[in-house]
Amino acid sequence: MIRAIILALAGLLVAATPLSPAQRFGPLFRDVQMGGIFPDSKTFADAEPRRDDAAILAAYRRCDCKDDTALKAFVLANFTLPVTPAAPPPSRKLTLPAHIDALWPQLTRTLPSVPAGSSALSLPRRFVVPGGRFREMYYWDSWFTMLGLQVSGRQDLVEDMIVDFGSLIDRYGRIPNGTRSYYLSRSQPPFLYLIAGLSRDPKTLAQRTRWLRAEHDFWMAGAADLRPGGEHARVVRLADGSLLNRYWDDRDDPRDESYREDARLVAATPGRDARAMYRDLRAGAESGWDFSSRWLGDGRTLATIRTTRIVPVDLNSLIYGLERSIADACRALRDTACTSHYATAADARAKAIATHLWNPAGYYADYDLDARKVADGRTAAMAFPLFAGLAAPERAASTAKALEALVGDGGLRTTLVDTGQQWDDPNGWAPLQWIAVQGLKRYREDAFARRIATRWLATVTREYDASGKLLEKYNVVARLPGGGGEYPLQDGFGWTNGVTRALLAQGFTADGGRHNIRHGRRRH
Repeated sequence: MIRAIILALAGLLVAATPLSPAQRFGPLFRDVQMGGIFPDSKTFADAEPRRDDAAILAAYRRCDCKDDTALKAFVLANFTLPVTPAAPPPSRKLTLPAHIDALWPQLTRTLPSVPAGSSALSLPRRFVVPGGRFREMYYWDSWFTMLGLQVSGRQDLVEDMIVDFGSLIDRYGRIPNGTRSYYLSRSQPPFLYLIAGLSRDPKTLAQRTRWLRAEHDFWMAGAADLRPGGEHARVVRLADGSLLNRYWDDRDDPRDESYREDARLVAATPGRDARAMYRDLRAGAESGWDFSSRWLGDGRTLATIRTTRIVPVDLNSLIYGLERSIADACRALRDTACTSHYATAADARAKAIATHLWNPAGYYADYDLDARKVADGRTAAMAFPLFAGLAAPERAASTAKALEALVGDGGLRTTLVDTGQQWDDPNGWAPLQWIAVQGLKRYREDAFARRIATRWLATVTREYDASGKLLEKYNVVARLPGGGGEYPLQDGFGWTNGVTRALLAQGFTADGGRHNIRHGRRRH
């Protein structure tokens, strides 16, 4: 009863969710995005209105904006477009660690308040952005970035970002995909327990635990009323009563930041329910794997996306970690009821993962709600149960063998399917390298972990030597810049910086340890 009262009171304090630009500007937003006035759909979503919405919409109704030139002129007269800071000049003199350390100030932002009408969400403390078109703080990106910040001696920034994430929980009851109003309808892979765990301030444990419990409430909303076979938003209860989670989005219209891409895809896909398809696209964005063959009905074509029909192994491994983390924190706070509740939930989830997310061929995989069976596809997500520590030793060893097929000359591939989507073969991504390396190390697969880490570092180092840049993703088959997806390859780049810096700090090097990479100037 007391818990329910506290939650009810907390709910009163949650801020009203601000409308997104698409919701506020309706036909104007649709016309600008569908007209392709700006090459990147995110540009107009991030624009700031020069006057109030009603005045702009009234002016638009009077506007004779029949062609792209007139429409763009109207936008420029009524909105301030976002400016992406120029990328730092390529460095040829600094070593890779020193270059990363020099990037942190260039990627650090402060935004204690935002202009009226902006889609940006304010944050009380400093934060680090990924870079390029990504001008705001992102959820799961940030944990990998923060790993590097700690190694670089920037615990001050780490503590600031923890406060920022807590402020989002306090205001909105969730961590949005990113700090924009159009991201508030969805979250991202729940790394808050790991983000909060980076704090070195023991006095904030109670507060951080409260944030983690609020995050868990968000993901589990509706679970209490589910019967076997039932589904609600992000939670599903399987026929045997197992409670697991899936990705979802509270909206079912085109994403503001990819409006044109979503609308065109749905229009070109007759026979599918448009609202359901929009939600599946949005849920794919919540997964962080936007997009991947994991979510595609035919395993190849984006038009067959069905993200909400998949129970992902990585998501459920992370929520297991969240539940275990809350139980441990409550134990430290001497809250026995809380400890018991979340420890029981974690044990039940571990059992459900072992039962439903294990492929008899010998690896962890997603569960298909419609087929009522585990998927066959091998993806880098199979490393998450190892990372979370919920795998039995024999299953960890078997999964490690299955993971071998995904290793390229330049690191761990995302999947074995080349669809042209950015979370598929031949791309490799920094976060998945870290998850696999740490998961393998946890189960004493040290040689395999070293092979992935050193190949990845060799790929990053090769590109840095060639261009002076760190990139969002890489082709780990050919050891080249990555490709695919809805937007051009970005450099900066938050999580690549963080994972690279953290792997180097663990003693991994680009050539397996024979060359000593030192801080400071590169020796020639």
